[in-house]
Amino acid sequence: MRALKRLWATAMLLLLALAGCSQESPINSPYPSGAEARNTLYSAFVKRSPKYLDPASSYSGDETPYTYNIYETLYGYHYLKRPYELVPRAAASIDPPVYLDAQGNTLPADTPGEQIAQSVYDIKIRPGSRFAPHPAFARKPDGGYDYYPLAPGELDGKYYIPDFPRTGTRELTADDYVYAFRRLASPRVVSPISSLMAEHVAGLKEYGERLRQRDQALRRGAPGGAGAPPWLDLREPDGFTGVQALDPHTLRIRVNGKYPQFKYWLAMTFTAPIPWEADRFYSQPGMAAHDLSFNTWPVGTGPYMLVESLQNRRHVLGRNPNFHGEPYPCEGEPGDRAAGLLADCGKPTPFIDRAEFSVEKEITPLTGKFTQGYYDMPQIERGEYGVAMLVAAADSQDKARLYSEHGIKLPTTVETANWYMGFNWLDPVVGKGDTPEQEEKNRKLRQAISIAFDWEEYVAVFENSQASVAYGPVPPGVLGYRDPPEGVNPVVYDLVDGKPVRKSVDAAKRLLAEAGYPDGRNAKTGAPLVLYYDSMSGGGSNPQFDWMRRQLAKIGVQLDVRATDYNRFQDKMMRGAAQIFLWGWSADYPDAENFLFLLYGPNAKAKGGGENAANYASPEYDRLFEQLKFLDDGPEKEQLIARMVAIVQRDAPWMFGYFPMSGGAYQQWVGNAKPTQMVRNTLQYMKIDPELRQRKIDEWNSPRWWPIGVFILLLALAVWPSYVALKRRERQTAFVPRVGKEHQS
Repeated sequence: MRALKRLWATAMLLLLALAGCSQESPINSPYPSGAEARNTLYSAFVKRSPKYLDPASSYSGDETPYTYNIYETLYGYHYLKRPYELVPRAAASIDPPVYLDAQGNTLPADTPGEQIAQSVYDIKIRPGSRFAPHPAFARKPDGGYDYYPLAPGELDGKYYIPDFPRTGTRELTADDYVYAFRRLASPRVVSPISSLMAEHVAGLKEYGERLRQRDQALRRGAPGGAGAPPWLDLREPDGFTGVQALDPHTLRIRVNGKYPQFKYWLAMTFTAPIPWEADRFYSQPGMAAHDLSFNTWPVGTGPYMLVESLQNRRHVLGRNPNFHGEPYPCEGEPGDRAAGLLADCGKPTPFIDRAEFSVEKEITPLTGKFTQGYYDMPQIERGEYGVAMLVAAADSQDKARLYSEHGIKLPTTVETANWYMGFNWLDPVVGKGDTPEQEEKNRKLRQAISIAFDWEEYVAVFENSQASVAYGPVPPGVLGYRDPPEGVNPVVYDLVDGKPVRKSVDAAKRLLAEAGYPDGRNAKTGAPLVLYYDSMSGGGSNPQFDWMRRQLAKIGVQLDVRATDYNRFQDKMMRGAAQIFLWGWSADYPDAENFLFLLYGPNAKAKGGGENAANYASPEYDRLFEQLKFLDDGPEKEQLIARMVAIVQRDAPWMFGYFPMSGGAYQQWVGNAKPTQMVRNTLQYMKIDPELRQRKIDEWNSPRWWPIGVFILLLALAVWPSYVALKRRERQTAFVPRVGKEHQS
């Protein structure tokens, strides 16, 4: 009886508790009450926290939402324009370099590149930019630093930068960029571009060697025992003049020879400013043990700062109160005005107060919370979610209806990347060939295969139509790309009414016969032609492999798939042992050179370990590429790119494959959202409407109380017969006469 009463009481308490819940947030909200009504953007990161937030080391896409919004690079990219346009960020303007000969004399701007010994970039830094508040800048009344050196025990209990109560700031100067370049050469910093910068920045390689000697001397002189080695102060003069501060707001960089693409590296966080105070602060003993470093708590001048960091749980960016407020752009590409992307022209950015990124270890809860409205976008730096949702909407009417009813925006863009199928130039069958006659026959074989492979069908089937078929190696959004009909590959396509149409299978068969393989058989031996596709993934039943076999079967050629794991595949590529392979490339910067170098002979992977995976070699192409390296953007460069593209269209070292698409997935209350691959500081330009978000979340997550009422009713119906039976038994027991002990015998 008591158990039944307790069960009944529990049900009533549950009902009363649910009825009394605060209505500021739905009961299924993952956030504190009322959080959805704040000017905070909510998104996710998958599985683990970003590993490197030190700008010298960071190179992973999942780190960019933090690094590019915390640090302010010298240059950046216009948020809306396509092709991508370089614009100043911390710099006051983008100015061309001055060219010098070997004697240091100034050369005219149109001097041929091979005659230029050095390019000198003088970059004006915008005055008034200040670092975000940080304890490394905190000063005492006497001018000393609050947290350097740390007193014994002062680090106890401090594992987060907010644990330090006193902070300070100072103005950004050219010396902070000098310090950043010097860190790239430091033996204590692991940077993926240190060797590249050492190749281009005058004297940086030699400076790095001197730094290693200094570091070894410091370590030898350090007292024994555990702990951090003494600070390696990079401000000390060391004869390095490759990067200098001419005055507090003028930076000079000396680049070996002429390298027009150098300007793009100044838009990447590798060269973001580093204040020496923060480097010294983090170098103190105990900091590494407390996980306090540039990798966990970066220090920058950008629009945001890291205000909370719980590893593998949550990271929060908050406004940098010292940010100078860059205006929102007033120009874009056609269609941006109609899409509302120019409505905030000239307004100071950023618009959002905070951005909170929470861990999601599985895709299902991530997409579930997004459709409930609790994420404004699934992940800020990744475009595959938008593409996946477009595909899901095409496959399911229910999904399409849900996305439409929720007003979810799914814009797409072609990435500055490509996927291609390459022919190994060293292979005797599909490669260059040993004699002029064989060279011509092998070229026709590659052309025949390029026609037979229906990449339009591949994109429709395996990319769910979320990619653009490529006619050459240069993708859209890059100077030198040409739309059809001008850019169409004439070897593979015919123009019909101004539109590209893939040549017929009969045309491919004619080329195959001219190559010496009529009907797919060797004209001399009668043996069937068997080609080998080397896959970077495992074997077994694979629809993609089956599709490839069918493409060649159309012209009577057999395809044998040699599937291995990725490590063995890479080994084959390094040895030049693969015959046909599929590979891709994502641009570091939006310049055709960053794609055309993939076919430059001296970059051959088998001979020099470069990125020319096909080992393609063409003296004509290589000569033009060496001219291209020195050309500034303009008509001459465009014409040269067109000539180079025509050469590889004819030679067909690649089947050009496709340019993948990325897509944004944004709630209806997210404004100024435009998917992009090259612009990494997108958070700065986006905005949200918290009131609309709150209304929609309440609407989509309104609690359904009737199941609880039904549960209580069923519980009552289940309990009632037992309750009645117990009451009846109690009444019967009350009338039974009591028997004394003396009568029991």
